[in-house]
Order: sequence, then structure tokens, then C-alpha cells
Amino acid sequence: MTGIIAFQGRPGAYSDLACRNAYPGWTTLPCDTFQAAMEAVRTGAAELAMMPTENSLAGRVPDMHILLPESGLFVVGEAFQRVEHCLLAPKGATIAGLKRAHSHAVALGQVRTILRELNLKAVVEADTAGSAELVAGWNNPEDCAIASELAAELFGLEVLRRNVEDAAHNTTRFYVMARNARTISPDQAGLMTSFVFRVRNVPAALYKALGGFATNGVNMTKLESYMMGGHFSATQFLCDVEGHPEQPALRRALEELQFFSRETRILGVYPADAFRREQGAGD
Repeated sequence: MTGIIAFQGRPGAYSDLACRNAYPGWTTLPCDTFQAAMEAVRTGAAELAMMPTENSLAGRVPDMHILLPESGLFVVGEAFQRVEHCLLAPKGATIAGLKRAHSHAVALGQVRTILRELNLKAVVEADTAGSAELVAGWNNPEDCAIASELAAELFGLEVLRRNVEDAAHNTTRFYVMARNARTISPDQAGLMTSFVFRVRNVPAALYKALGGFATNGVNMTKLESYMMGGHFSATQFLCDVEGHPEQPALRRALEELQFFSRETRILGVYPADAFRREQGAGD
């Protein structure tokens, strides 16, 4: 099966790379914003959207926890993309001649060692792949970009040095979104469930709401809170747990959650990515 998968960013962005690795043979559709990538799925311009949710260094992706529940889409998968920053420059440029490094602010913060070692001035751009496109257009041997190897291929730049990131574990997790939820048997092993809920505004509501997951032995891998509508008393939570809602343990936990919460909505049930299983085996 092949199709079109949307992502936010320029061609060669790490989201683009995640699409290509998770769905080889698919056509990737670059979009200017997260909302535009989701809209591409809603309108049928793309079958799927690759949406970043968290990074092992930078934490959660801003606004994603709000956009996902309101998108009208469903989570049908997850993907993990290792962020391997490369030092990219026009053909013929040398490391000794570089003076400026261009990239997204987060990426520049992840390569401080190489910037210090080469005495490069950090210049903030809109995104990593966009910085590669700019450097290619300038064709100035004093300017380089911090971006992916894919960006080098797409924009005709040379990779002067690979893996220049400070932390080797730099990894981004993505939700794969679709118009319709996938039907998955509860008998299938290695499943994840994503959902949102709001707790009642009473003492110890969150403690009581989450107690069912502990007593039923359900592993919770993600829990994020955020305000709704600018009200301090209205808090919503985005949660990922292991299991299927129809499996006895998770079913009982969700029933207890619904008793203490104002609203519970399943965003999707999907297979856990192999990266998650490999990490668990190594613990």
C-alpha cells in the first residue's frame, strides 16, 4: 500500500525523514503548519499525517496536545525518529572556512559543542530543512546549515560532518493521524491507547481518576496537563497507556476514570512502534 502522508516543514525536515522511514514508497506532502498538515488529511489531500508530539531533549511539542483532540482525526500509529544533525555546506566549502551556522533554535541548542569547537556564529532560522535551502541558495562557503542528511541530498549540499548533536539519544516521537480510527483486535499484543480526559473540580479528583490504572496494572507512558479555554479550573489531560480499551485491565481502569472525570475521549488504538519495544527490552 502506498499513498500520501503530510507533515509540517520543508522537504528534508526530520518529520519528512520520519515519514519516509515509517512509510517507504509513500509520497510526502510538506505543509507550512501543523494545522495545514491535519487539514490535508481532513480534505483527502493526504491519507495520513505525521505529527511530532515529544522529543527526548526538548520535551513536548508546543500546541500539539491542544491541536490533536480538536483535529477530528484519530491516532492510528506512532513513529520514533532519531535526530542526527549534520553540518551541511555548499560544494567546495571547508570546515576551516565556515563562519556561520544556520538552523532552527532548538537544533542550534542541541549542537553547542560543535559550534564552540568551530567558533561558529549561530543564526536562527525557521526550521532545519529551510536553513539548508537558504544555504544552498546563498552558495557562500562561509555559511553552513545544521540539518538532516536528507536535506543535503534534496538541496545539493555536502555533508562536512555527521552526528554533530551533543546527545546521542536525541529522538522525536510522532503520532500518525488518519481520518478514521483503525479497528484492532484486543487479542493483538503490543498495543497503545491514546485518550484525553477532564477531571471533575473536586479534591483529589486526579488521584482518584488515575488510581484505577495502578490497581489494574496498566502502564501509563504519557500524561500531560493543560488548561482549557484559559480557565485555571478547567484542566484537560492527554494520556498514552499500554493495552486495548477492551482488554479487561484497561477496561476497568477506564471505567474508574470515567466515574471521576467529566469527559473521556479515545483518540486511537494502535500498535506500539518497534523502537518502544526495543527500548523496553534493553531496560
